[in-house]
Amino acid sequence: MPLERRPMNDKQKAPIIRIHPENPENALLEGAADLIRSGGLVAFPTETVYGLGADASDSEAVRRIYAAKGRPEHNPVLVLIADRSWLTSLVADIPACATPLMEAFWPGPLTLAFPAAPGVDSELLGGGTTIGVRYPGASVALRLTNTVGRPITAPSANRSGGPPPLTAQAVADDLEDRIDLILDGGPAGEAIPSTVVDVSGTAPRLVRPGRVAFEDILKVWNHATGKTPRP
Repeated sequence: MPLERRPMNDKQKAPIIRIHPENPENALLEGAADLIRSGGLVAFPTETVYGLGADASDSEAVRRIYAAKGRPEHNPVLVLIADRSWLTSLVADIPACATPLMEAFWPGPLTLAFPAAPGVDSELLGGGTTIGVRYPGASVALRLTNTVGRPITAPSANRSGGPPPLTAQAVADDLEDRIDLILDGGPAGEAIPSTVVDVSGTAPRLVRPGRVAFEDILKVWNHATGKTPRP
């Protein structure tokens, strides 16, 4: 049965569909991707917590994320890519300090905040000028993004201020009828979000601590700039 975006004011809870965490079924990915492309919101497991996916190029869908989460308008929304070549549609340029970090930590739980390209939807930026991008390592997150064929959002799938969701049931209990589908890939990685690092300047700057230690990020940066010898 095809998955469909549910009408507004539909008070039924989002369906939960089990998906293999390492080898996600193509039919389920295709159905979820079609739903995202039609403006729907889909929760899915990442290497950190459960994320909430929408078409990053669809302003209405991104606004639905803010409404579903009760997210303050000034909080930007990160996006996932399935290949580094996708950055060309999102970022104005790739600063020198970003390249060694991408090579060292992508795919993985590191979100990099780049200078946003002029055409990027302002809804994603939270009133700022940078866009947070991650190349995920988790199979469901990566393959779903690739199946959609363009960047998708991935803020945590919970109401703002609440505990990060580690299971599909936690997402269902929190967001209830506010989203369209939950892909249950079992427990997510752990209750620690991705590390967020601003690379829009001349050196990496920590925005939010997370799974990747900033100390390790600085080691890579220092090695790349010749400030310390490579091990």
